[in-house]
Amino acid sequence: MARWMYGTDNYSLPCDGMVMAMLAHSVSMLLIKVAITNGINKYVMVAYSYSLSTIMLLPFLFFLHRSKRPSLTLSALCAFFLLSLFGSSGDMMTYAGIELSSPTLASAMLSLVPAFTFVLALIFRMEEVHWTHYSSQAKVLGTIVSIAGAFVMILYKGPTIFAIVSDSSNKLQFSPQLNWVVGGIFCVGSSLVSSMWYIYQASVAKKYSSVTVIVFFQLLFSTILSVVIALIKVSDPTEWKLKLDMGLIAILYQAIGATLIRYTLCTWCVHRTGPLFCAMFKPLGIIFTVCMGAIFLGDDFNLGSVIGSAIISVGFYALVWGKYKEESNIENLGSSSHNAPLLQYVA
Repeated sequence: MARWMYGTDNYSLPCDGMVMAMLAHSVSMLLIKVAITNGINKYVMVAYSYSLSTIMLLPFLFFLHRSKRPSLTLSALCAFFLLSLFGSSGDMMTYAGIELSSPTLASAMLSLVPAFTFVLALIFRMEEVHWTHYSSQAKVLGTIVSIAGAFVMILYKGPTIFAIVSDSSNKLQFSPQLNWVVGGIFCVGSSLVSSMWYIYQASVAKKYSSVTVIVFFQLLFSTILSVVIALIKVSDPTEWKLKLDMGLIAILYQAIGATLIRYTLCTWCVHRTGPLFCAMFKPLGIIFTVCMGAIFLGDDFNLGSVIGSAIISVGFYALVWGKYKEESNIENLGSSSHNAPLLQYVA
């Protein structure tokens, strides 16, 4: 995929890293669904996961590249806190969305990240649109199509393509159809926050080059935020007790695979290639989640999910194609890198 888009081997390692990150995220979504269905509180799970990730990364902070790190300033700490706010908010929304809908829907909504990134860049005048250029038309059309596909998935479930045995133990707050809609809205919100995270991550990585420090302070601040929220939302002390069950497995995986490893991979890849390249791999999450959900959970897959996923993917790759053509034109014109739009950023 990287060679098709960029025609160079410089992106081979980031390509492999993002494939691993998407696979880790897809497994995470399935485990979240199973753990919540089996009774673990989502706020408690987030708090424990972030806490364990922070503790595990702490030793590396003292030994890796200490002599090459930039000085830790107040502005850097504020930037790390804002990154953690985006990251933890997105995770909370994802957990809520998966609880009310399905891992498949949550994974499909991740493909909205490039579209939201493009819209935010336009709002803040970090990206330009030239309506007479095919590349700009493709970006705008791709954004609209992607968002339309998301609404199709949320508002239309359609008939089930392959049947499952439903788990009635899942505690839903609304009717099944309303749960699906509300869960989809949470997942869209998570994608919006994730796009903010990718954009700001690229800016922070340019100013502060130590990936280990960036990830550690993100996790530390996310731990503080998630623990405070959990203490407010969870009043029953028994919900904090851990048992040898799927909840503990989910927490361990969230801490190691979905948080520590995925955060490190995404931060490193954004630092190497920029946010758009990393966002390009989001549709892989749909494939991974659908396949694993069908095999391990017997998760249902509806006609609306098929249609919506296809529409989102078409819009997604239209946006990426438009961006690729725009970058090619910039290179051909010999433009300097500091005049390139935000989404073309390479740290």
